[in-house]
Amino acid sequence: MRLILLGPPGAGKGTQAQRLVEKYGIPQLSTGEMLRSAVAAKTPVGLKAKAVMDAGELVSDDIVNAIVAERIDQPDCARGFILDGYPRTLPQADAIERMLEERGTGLDAVIEFAVNDKVLVGRVLKRADEARAAGQPVRKDDTAEVFDERLREYYKKTAPLIGYFYARRQLKTVDGMAGIDDVTAQIEAILEAVKPREKVS
Repeated sequence: MRLILLGPPGAGKGTQAQRLVEKYGIPQLSTGEMLRSAVAAKTPVGLKAKAVMDAGELVSDDIVNAIVAERIDQPDCARGFILDGYPRTLPQADAIERMLEERGTGLDAVIEFAVNDKVLVGRVLKRADEARAAGQPVRKDDTAEVFDERLREYYKKTAPLIGYFYARRQLKTVDGMAGIDDVTAQIEAILEAVKPREKVS
């Protein structure tokens, strides 16, 4: 099962990804985690990424794509994976399609979390209030200003992927404003209808 979860920050992708990990026994791959792992493992592409980050620059699409390619070749991805936070841009979407094609496989589904932005802001602020009330640290991006900036960045760079995958008949949409269990049920219904692509050996 090879999946991409799409949606703005706060849409609930991380929560649902964890449930999918437990149900299907496949890893959730996030760009940040993959970057950190590649740097820690001192792989050739990890060393390139470290040099760029140490210089205070943004890691290029080419480096991110190479790290993803390296990660999906690891044994725990043989049965599939969930991409959360990648691809973020149209060039990255082209890259993942190419990577999978080269490996004789493809995506099983791209799931979009349709949400109401105003309600999302409320969710984030509520999460911050709950953390404060429980005496826990508040995430630095759990403020209206930071969240608004992340939302703008999402619509500028990542939202175009919705049209990209829709045109390829890969896009499925769930109501991200529904309860957590309802969203899980919607995702499971989508996946039940999708026959996972087997990797050609």
